[in-house]
Amino acid sequence: MKHLSASQFYKSLFGCKAYKIALDAGCTCPNRDGTKGRGGCIFCSQNGSGDFTPERNLSIAAQIDDAKRRIEHKLRGRSGKNPGLYIAYFQNFTSTYGDEDSLIQKFRETVSQPEVAGLSIATRPDCLSDSMIQKILAISKGKWLSIELGLQTSNDETARKINRCYKTSEYDDCVRRIHAADKNIHVVTHLIFGLPGESEPDMMESLRHALAAGTDGIKITILYVVRGTELANLYNDGKYDCLSKEAYYSLLEKALKIIPESTVIHRLTGDPPKSIMLAPDWTRDKKRVMNEIRLLLEKSESL
Repeated sequence: MKHLSASQFYKSLFGCKAYKIALDAGCTCPNRDGTKGRGGCIFCSQNGSGDFTPERNLSIAAQIDDAKRRIEHKLRGRSGKNPGLYIAYFQNFTSTYGDEDSLIQKFRETVSQPEVAGLSIATRPDCLSDSMIQKILAISKGKWLSIELGLQTSNDETARKINRCYKTSEYDDCVRRIHAADKNIHVVTHLIFGLPGESEPDMMESLRHALAAGTDGIKITILYVVRGTELANLYNDGKYDCLSKEAYYSLLEKALKIIPESTVIHRLTGDPPKSIMLAPDWTRDKKRVMNEIRLLLEKSESL
């Protein structure tokens, strides 16, 4: 089975390389501010998974400039070639949680930049109203649009343990509403393997659930332990242990047999800052992990 990577997918869309640049909309989450809970998901860092985003107090234009500088190393040696385009990725916390008109103004300013070919917005299914979907569609005409949803697991009992604070049925409804608004919106679903108490069948069921719901793309990562989180407390107390490399790769091999060719694989590993990561140690050599996962993909394509 030949799977489509994000890089291949973007090149098919734009005819050249496209690079994601992380931006910050200045949001928080309802499971942080007391609306639904406190502290956020047990694995989420103080930056809400946006540890590589520019400073949130910068203007959108300044954030874009800063984000472009952060990926300059990827553009080296491309002189004389098409340097590529950018996909603006509002990554951290819940990027549709707040005053809709204020957020839309930030998104509008972003897509007005000529080198920005697409807009990708990470959010929660319970924080994306029909009116917000329509407003995003209105300002993003002519640009590729993706909405990324943090499902992590389809098991509502696990969701309760990790303090997700929304039901899986809300995810299902959100995917349906997005596609009903415009079938061209590219929905990406985030999943985490190795959540506390989950078995292999639980993780494969989460993947099958997302696919059945109609997701267009998948992001999978192992559960990392980072400092300053509730998960770190569990880890330090000996109440949680991370997946081994062998166990995670075995899960990925099984997942690749389930994911159809029509579904874009946007990620099969994460990338938390080493300065705050406690475990698993085997993921610290990112280059080696990426190469090993690439071999897994090649193996899956030969079957």
